[in-house]
Amino acid sequence: MSSFWNNVQPAVRKETKKVAVSTLVGVIVMWIVFAVLHMALPEKVPLDYTVFLGGICGGIIAVLNFFLMGLTVQKVAASTDEDAARSRMRASYSQRMMLQMLWVIVAIVAPCFQFAAGIIPLLIPGFGIKLMGIFKK
Repeated sequence: MSSFWNNVQPAVRKETKKVAVSTLVGVIVMWIVFAVLHMALPEKVPLDYTVFLGGICGGIIAVLNFFLMGLTVQKVAASTDEDAARSRMRASYSQRMMLQMLWVIVAIVAPCFQFAAGIIPLLIPGFGIKLMGIFKK
């Protein structure tokens, strides 16, 4: 496993760590919003293990998606064949979207997940990256 991490470029590790932290913060904020909504509408908004499990699993999928994208970009940047690089990027995008769609289906169908709590974390990394960009300027 350590040889795998040695092959991951420091920039990919650094950015993935940032995305993981922002996703964790976003999931915690989501849980707080669920708690507030649950206090206001306890019959309509649950606050049980399904919300927490959905947030954890959705967050893991979101960070994994970003990490896999970083690995693909790292491999494409090292490639000399432009057509092969373009093909690799397209295949990676399709596979990562398939992973997310599979998760969305599982989050909706499986009773152990609250569907919104499982899907919302997929949106957090993009929002976190934009926020980091705003605050850097």
